Amino acid sequence: MKPAIFLDRDDTIVFDSGYMSKPEQIRLVPDARAALHRAAQAGFELYLLTNQSGINRGYYTMEDAEACNARLEQLLNLPPPGFRGICVAPERPDEPSKYRKPSPAYILERIESDFLDKSLCFMVGDRTGDIRCAENAAIRPVLVAARGECFNADAAEYADARAIPRFFSLSEAVDYAISLKNRAAGPME
Repeated sequence: MKPAIFLDRDDTIVFDSGYMSKPEQIRLVPDARAALHRAAQAGFELYLLTNQSGINRGYYTMEDAEACNARLEQLLNLPPPGFRGICVAPERPDEPSKYRKPSPAYILERIESDFLDKSLCFMVGDRTGDIRCAENAAIRPVLVAARGECFNADAAEYADARAIPRFFSLSEAVDYAISLKNRAAGPME
């Protein structure tokens, strides 16, 4: 059983410039690369779970989104396998969807197929949908400030009402996950 961190992409790992369709638009938030390297070194499986309604709105294609994600992986340069899985939900909020957050479907599938320790699975993101996705999957939600700058007001209110941890940076969120993993492992003998 392995620990895992499921990550939102836009404004969590990269600066969101709105309906990003070109790889050159992908810019990492401060400390994202170092934070995710620490998570990988600590034994976490990493997954990307991103809503990309611009696809079904006709603003860009799935291939464009995949090219952006390939650029993200290049910039992060994570140790193999990098992201163990990437899920892009192309639907608009008003369309039925299997994977669009807050649906827990992707997380639940990965927990079962990849033998993940559900008690040490985290969903890190900057919006209420990210938190609700974690709650729906019965894993640990973690709220981060968008771009490492400020919290989404609705998400912060939602998190505070449920005592969900929130951090100003992805780095702090990863350190939190690592500390809980280390505590669960118990003292070294």
